[in-house]
Amino acid sequence: MSHPNTHTANRGQVVAVRGSVVDLRFEAPLPAIYRLLRAGSQGQIQIEILAQLDACHVRGIALTPTQGLARGMWVEDSGGPLMAPVGNSILGRMFDVFGTAIDRQPAPTEIQWRSVHRAPPALTQRSTESEVFETGIKVIDVLAPLERGGKAGLFGGAGVGKTVLLTEMIHNMIGHHAGVSLFCGIGERCREGEELYREMQDAGVLPNMVMIFGQMNEPPGSRFRVGHAALTMAEYFRDDQQRDVLLLIDNIFRFIQAGMEVSGLMGQMPSRLGYQPTMGTELSELQERIANTAAGAITSIQAVYVPADDFTDPAAVHTFSHLSASIVLSRKRAGEGLYPAIDPLQSSSRMATPGIVGARHYALAQEIRRTLAQYAELKDIIAMLGLEQLSPEDRHLVARARRLERFLTQPFFTTERFTGLTGQLVSLADALDGCERILADEFRDVPERALYMIGAVDQARVKDDKHKSKAKEKT
Repeated sequence: MSHPNTHTANRGQVVAVRGSVVDLRFEAPLPAIYRLLRAGSQGQIQIEILAQLDACHVRGIALTPTQGLARGMWVEDSGGPLMAPVGNSILGRMFDVFGTAIDRQPAPTEIQWRSVHRAPPALTQRSTESEVFETGIKVIDVLAPLERGGKAGLFGGAGVGKTVLLTEMIHNMIGHHAGVSLFCGIGERCREGEELYREMQDAGVLPNMVMIFGQMNEPPGSRFRVGHAALTMAEYFRDDQQRDVLLLIDNIFRFIQAGMEVSGLMGQMPSRLGYQPTMGTELSELQERIANTAAGAITSIQAVYVPADDFTDPAAVHTFSHLSASIVLSRKRAGEGLYPAIDPLQSSSRMATPGIVGARHYALAQEIRRTLAQYAELKDIIAMLGLEQLSPEDRHLVARARRLERFLTQPFFTTERFTGLTGQLVSLADALDGCERILADEFRDVPERALYMIGAVDQARVKDDKHKSKAKEKT
């Protein structure tokens, strides 16, 4: 099937080219906002109109590199906005922002094209049920449970494990998630996209997955629109096929960053810290489309890069306001080797209420937080005076907290080849049971290291016995 925007229409002329921003002159009627224009010998340069300057000039942002574009060149109106392909045949494929297959396979057939600019579902169509979405990762399921059809953010600076955690979630979801997974890479490294594609292929989960990328090296216009294209695909599976969709976005900060570049190039006055004045609106337009309806749910997990680990940065603050769960990754915990490096005291979820997760889970989560918070307060005393100066009660609390911290680590399937440890998927029941038994001092006689990087808590005794027998052999 041919691309939709192919009818011959209005022609305009390039007046100025500044980086990715192109000014064009048209005779009346002027092309509408968000209209896609094509330039170049094969129409390879694509420009999206973002402003009408006066009666005969428009300003657009190029979604492709602008090499070869010159003043006086002719530009054709494509007759419509940017379109994304939808349909069953996009499953198992990898696309760019224009819906072109980039996996070296023939272009998919039997697809429809839909505009990437769509309104969010009306308030009356939204579903209000709250249901927990299990991930098989202990620290998330116990302390910051995710919501089915909700938005969860993975916050962290560079190199603390956002992408690894996201990849592990995809791996775990496929087994008990019968819907469609959609991975959207915004401004991330090309290497990561290629690795993810191969990993998903090896795991045999590609047939139920769609990938769409606007990588780091692409122009800001392309990175800015790839999220909208991914949502158009997700909405098709939710509304037309009534399936549940898992939408993974890596990285939402790069979407804001691309918007910042576009805004600067368009000549808008920046607001605080150089961000675009329209950041709140742009982020809301994207986030509000991720919603639950009676037909199905789009559950979204988004990685959020936090510039310089500063959580008061406007990008982090604006993103926080949209989420139902915030999972915060800590550089300090990563430095201590406690992976996944999730900070249990900063991470939160609006699902963690007795009405949703139940009284036992809620009470346990509160007790875990209290224990870890008290340990955090005692750390200064321990550093200055040593553990011996604490009261016996406090010493027991520290032992419990340290065992909990180690129990909340977990070997991942996606890191097996680096760590040599077999990945573990832990059910919520096992995770709660382990925490409860550690808090009840059942593992007081088991060394801390036995609880590090295990799945269910009973593996600690097995690990300890193995360690003891090895020690005996040596002696």
